[in-house]
Amino acid sequence: MSKEELAPKFDPQEVEAGRYQKWLDQGVFKPSGDKKAKPYSIVIPPPNVTGKLHMGHAWDTTLQDMIIRQKRMQGYDTLYLPGMDHAGIATQAKVEAKLREQGISRYDLGRDKFIQQVWDWKDEYAAIIHAQWAKMGLSLDYSRERFTLDDGLSKAVRKVFVDLYNKGLIYRGEYIVNWDPQARTALSDIEVIHQDDQGAFYHLIYKYADGTPGGIEIATTRPETMFGDTAVAVNAHDARYQDVIGKEVIVPGVGRKIPIIADEHADPEFGTGAVKITPAHDPNDFQVGLRHDLPRINCMNDDGTMNENAGKYEGMDRFDCRKALVKDLQASGDLIKIDPIVHSVGHSERTGVQVEARLSTQWFVKMKPLAEASIKNQQSDNKVTFVPDRFEHTFLNWMENIHDWVISRQLWWGHRIPAWYNKQSGELYVGMEAPEDAENWEQDHDVLDTWFSSALWPFSTMGWPDTDAPDFKRYYPTNTLVTGYDIIPFWVARMIFQGLEFTGERPFQYTLIHGLMRDEQGRKMSKSLGNGIDPMDIIEKYGADALRWFLTQGNKPGQDTRFSYTQMDSAWNFINKIWNMSRFVLMNLEDTTADQQPDPATFDLSDQWLFARLNDTIAQVTDLFDKFEFGEADRALYNFIWNELADWYIEMAKAVLTGDDERAKAAKRVNLRYVLDQTLRLLQPIMPFVTEKIWLTMPHIGESLVTASYPVVHPEFENAEAVTQMSAIIELIRAVRGIRADVNAPLSSPIDIMVKLQDESLAPIFEQNRDFIDRFVHSKTMTFGAGIDTPALAASAVILGATVYVPLAELIDLDEEIAKLEKDVKKFQQEIERVEKKLGNKGFLAKAPAAVIDEQKAKQADYAAQLQATQARIEELEAAK
Repeated sequence: MSKEELAPKFDPQEVEAGRYQKWLDQGVFKPSGDKKAKPYSIVIPPPNVTGKLHMGHAWDTTLQDMIIRQKRMQGYDTLYLPGMDHAGIATQAKVEAKLREQGISRYDLGRDKFIQQVWDWKDEYAAIIHAQWAKMGLSLDYSRERFTLDDGLSKAVRKVFVDLYNKGLIYRGEYIVNWDPQARTALSDIEVIHQDDQGAFYHLIYKYADGTPGGIEIATTRPETMFGDTAVAVNAHDARYQDVIGKEVIVPGVGRKIPIIADEHADPEFGTGAVKITPAHDPNDFQVGLRHDLPRINCMNDDGTMNENAGKYEGMDRFDCRKALVKDLQASGDLIKIDPIVHSVGHSERTGVQVEARLSTQWFVKMKPLAEASIKNQQSDNKVTFVPDRFEHTFLNWMENIHDWVISRQLWWGHRIPAWYNKQSGELYVGMEAPEDAENWEQDHDVLDTWFSSALWPFSTMGWPDTDAPDFKRYYPTNTLVTGYDIIPFWVARMIFQGLEFTGERPFQYTLIHGLMRDEQGRKMSKSLGNGIDPMDIIEKYGADALRWFLTQGNKPGQDTRFSYTQMDSAWNFINKIWNMSRFVLMNLEDTTADQQPDPATFDLSDQWLFARLNDTIAQVTDLFDKFEFGEADRALYNFIWNELADWYIEMAKAVLTGDDERAKAAKRVNLRYVLDQTLRLLQPIMPFVTEKIWLTMPHIGESLVTASYPVVHPEFENAEAVTQMSAIIELIRAVRGIRADVNAPLSSPIDIMVKLQDESLAPIFEQNRDFIDRFVHSKTMTFGAGIDTPALAASAVILGATVYVPLAELIDLDEEIAKLEKDVKKFQQEIERVEKKLGNKGFLAKAPAAVIDEQKAKQADYAAQLQATQARIEELEAAK
C-alpha cells in the first residue's frame, strides 16, 4: 500500500499544483526514441501571438492532447510539437493600436525599432500562452518548439517562394486587391468579412460631351470613386443605348470626358442598364478595362484618403469626401436622387475597417495547377481523410473555385519577400539570399501573408527543407490535424497543396474538424457581445480535468458546442465521484502490490460481470477514440464508472470486505486495485491530473501514468453469461427500489417480494444471489417462481423475463398503479416503433454490421416481451377493481 493518502475532499487546485512541472522534469512528453515503435505525430495549430488563448483554443488542444496521450500509452513513438504563429497583420495591428494610445505611429519609430516593439509583444504573450498550455496539461515536447519567424522556418519560407517563382507559379503584377486602409496592406479574399451596412444608391447624370441634351443615368454606392472613372458601359443588346455607343460623356464634378462602351458586364435588367467603369477601384471594372484597354486612375492613397486625382477633395478621408461630393453634386444638379439601401460590404477581418478595392502591384501565387494537384490527390490512396467527411466538399469546393492568391502584405512584421531590385537598372532578382553586391540592390519592402508560412507548418517544423532531418524522416507526414471548420480555406487547404507540392505527401492523414464554441444562448463568442469565457477562469474554479471532460463530453465531430456552467458542475461532480470511489478502494487495499493480477478462478458473479464489462468498455472506448467520437467514448466511460463500478460493483464488494472469508477478501482487494488501475488508465488521456494523483497514491509500476500502458481487452475476462445474469439481478433490485419509491416504503422497513418468472432460467440466478439481492432491497420474504400466486392488490414492475410484486395492499392505489403501467405500455410501444423503423431502413441494413443489426432485433424482442407482460398485468389489476 502506498504511504501517501488521498485528501478527504477533492480539491482540483491542490491536485493540479506542480504536477505539470514534474512531468516536464521527468521528460515524459518527449518521444520514446523506440525505433521499433510506430511513430505518431501531431503539430499544434500555432496560436497567434496576439493575445491569450480562448475557449476555442482550449477545445482544439484538448482533443489533440487526448489523442496523443492515448497513442503514447498504446506504445507509439509520439511527438506533439508546440509552436506559435507570428500572425503578421493581426500582431502588427495590436502593436500599432498600443502605440496609437501613446501618440506614436510605426513611421515615427522606423522599421527596425518598430519590429523590436513587436518582438517584445511576442515574448510577453508567448509566456502567457506557455502558462496556459501548462494549465491545460498539454503533453507537448517543448524541446522542439517552433515559431514561424525562426531561422529554420524562415529558410523554408524562402525556399518555397524561390522554387514557386522559378516554376512560374509566383508572379508580380498589377491587379485589384482587397485593401485595408488602416493596416495599409492588401488582404486575401478570405481575410475579408462581409456584413450588412447601411448605404445608398446615388443616381447621377453623366451628360453627353457633344452638347446633346440629356445624358446617361448611373447609380453607384461609391460616388467618391468617380474620380477614377474611365468609361461608361452599356450592353450591346440594350436597345436604349444603341445610338450612343461610342459617344462620350462628362464625369460630373470632374469634367473629364470618357467613352460609352459596349460590354457584357452591363446588365440591361439591373438599374438603368448603364454602369460607370472604374478600373482602379473595382475588380469587375478592372476586367472591363483589360478588354477595352482603358486607363487606370487611382484616386485614393493607401490610408483611404483622396489623392491628387480627386481635385479639391485631395487629402480628405474617403467617407468625408463622399459627403462633401454628394452635397456639391446636389448643388450642381448632377445628383438625381438617393435611394437608401442595406448592402453587404467587405470589412477587414483584423482591423474591422471597410475594405477598399484598390489597384496595386502585388505578388501572387498562380493557384490553378496547385489546386488541380490537390483535387486529384483526393482521389488517391494518399488523400487527406476529413472527419466528418462532409468537410471534404468544403475543401474541394474552395479548390475548384480558387483565385490566384495575393501573398504580399504592406507590413513590417513578417517574412520579407526574398526579392531584390537593382538600384541602377531596376532588374529583379529572386533568391534564397541577397545578391553578393548587396549595396547595389534594395530588397522588396513587403512581407508575405502569414498563411504563406503557416501553410508549411507540418513539414517546416520538422526540419524541412533538409529532407534528411531526423524529425522530418521520422514524423512526417503527421497523423492528425485538429482544427475548426472556419479555417479550412485559410489554412487546411493551403497546407495540403503546399505539402503535396514540396514533399510529395499529404501533410496529415486525418483532419478532425470541430465546430465553434458558443455561449449558453448559442451565440458565437465575441468581444462585441462581451460573452467570451476565459478558460483559465474555468480552470481556476473547476480544475483543468473538469474543463477537459466538458470539452469532450458533448463533442461530436463537426458540430458546434455550447458552453454550460451546469455541465461544468456535472463534470466536477463526476470527478468528485471518481475521487471518493478511489478513496474507498485505496483504504481497502492493505498489502496488495501492483504486480498482483486478478485470478478468474476466484471470481464471484459480480467479478465476472464487472471484468467482462471492463473488457467491453476498453474495446468500445478504444474504437471510439480511433473514430474520433470522443463524446460517445465519454458516455461509455461515465456509464461504466458511475453506473456500474461505483454504484454496483463497489457496493457489492463491501459485503465481501466486511465478511469473514479472508481468501475472498484478499482476492477482492486485488480485483479492486486492478479495476481502479485500468479505469484510471482509460481516463488519463481526458483527465490527466486527477488520474495521475490517484494512480501515484495506489500501488503502481512506473514513474508516471502518462507513460503507463493503455488497457487492452483480455479474452479470459469475457463472460457474456455473467453479464446477462448480473443485468437481471440489477434490474430486479432497481424494480424493487422503484416500487419502494412509488409507495413511499423506506428501505428500513422490510417488505415481502414476489417474483413471478416468465423465464425460468432466472430462478437459479436469483436464488444463488439471494443474500446479495437482499442487501439492496431489505426483504421480509423473497419468493421466486413461475407458478406462484400473486395478489392483485400489489405494487408491481415488469422486468425482462419476470414481473416483480410487492404485496402492499394498504399502500397501493389501483388507479395510480394502472396509470403508471399504461405509461410503461406507451414507452415500450415507442421503443418497438423506433427499432422497427430502424430495421425497416434499407440504408441502415446495408451499412450496419451484422452484430449491430442482431442487437436491434434482440431489443425488438425484449421490448415486445415487456409490453406483453405489462399489458397482462394491467388486465389483472382491472379485474381486481
